[in-house]
Amino acid sequence: MSVEDQQSGEDLDEEFDAVPEPSVDEDTEPAPVTTGPPTGVMSAERLAIKALEARLLGGERKLRRREVAAGAGVSILSARKLWRALGFPNFGDDDVAFTERDQAALSTILDLVRAGILTEEAAISVTRSIGQMTDRMVVWQIEALVEDMVQEQGIPDAVARKQLVGQLPALVDSLEEILVYSYRRQLNAGVQRLAVRAEAGLQASEEGREGDEDDSPLPLARAVGFADLVSYTSLSRRMNEKTLAQMVQRFENKCAEIISVGGGRLVKTVGDEVLYIAETPAAGAEISLALAQAFTEDEILPQARVSMVWGRILSRLGDIYGPTVNLAARLTTLAQPGTVLVDAMTAAALGQDERFVLVPQKSENVRGFGEIHPVMLARGRGKGLVLD
Repeated sequence: MSVEDQQSGEDLDEEFDAVPEPSVDEDTEPAPVTTGPPTGVMSAERLAIKALEARLLGGERKLRRREVAAGAGVSILSARKLWRALGFPNFGDDDVAFTERDQAALSTILDLVRAGILTEEAAISVTRSIGQMTDRMVVWQIEALVEDMVQEQGIPDAVARKQLVGQLPALVDSLEEILVYSYRRQLNAGVQRLAVRAEAGLQASEEGREGDEDDSPLPLARAVGFADLVSYTSLSRRMNEKTLAQMVQRFENKCAEIISVGGGRLVKTVGDEVLYIAETPAAGAEISLALAQAFTEDEILPQARVSMVWGRILSRLGDIYGPTVNLAARLTTLAQPGTVLVDAMTAAALGQDERFVLVPQKSENVRGFGEIHPVMLARGRGKGLVLD
């Protein structure tokens, strides 16, 4: 398949199909476009939803999928690949589901491919990243706003969700502005992490290595850490929805704050566990010790088991992979509540740093790694991370 340049008709690659002419039979009248509601008076609630949709989508839905694809110069199949990457549902040929902004967005992505800036595979991957991240972000924001309304106004959840429709118009522009601002800041930080300082990290990771380690072919050197709440499953079974939500939010907020202050990056949170990375063994150690201490001192949350391993990783799809990640996960299960475990290689990298105390533990046989030599990490000289 290929993307067809609308001016020259030249094929640029083999992923996207050139678009046929819009499939409207010249001998038949086009089907009427139904954009309005059924006959009758719309409720105030429905009018508010319709007005918000028009604002968010850039106008009323007036286009079918084939019309949008034709306007962008690709086939339905090619357009669907990008729509699916964004997380859109399937629409039928007769569904009036799109606006001119949808067509413009599709053309923007395709123009990057036509100009040779992105390959089709890269365009789909980048598009998927936007779709997945914004989907999670929107759900997070809506739930946060609803929860706040329930608590502050004392109204039921269902009522809060209906009232939120009326409040969103006043928030949209500000939230969008912050989103773009944050994206640019995060992109700059990502360039620094993944490019500018990547070589320095690899050079630092060579110390104490023989070159035949399982992670040797991987491109990035990072401190990889896990923090796992103790007894989360049993606690969650005894909690109601409100209490569980508060505990999860408190856990994520505390982790995000400590990891950010420590100069690390929160990769993901899965239930009662958080995965994070840092650029140096010392930064990873400081974050890990701060997390263990914070949950030990917290009056609501249980203690946490924490681990950290310095090694090489592969970063893909917003996640990280490799033996270093797997070993850190295994060490978490071996750690005692309130403590931090590292492996022998990480301990060697921290051995000359007076800020840390390293206490060897008994050897353990770990699935997939054989016999390993865990080392407990403890606070030495200095105050550690200072949180406001």
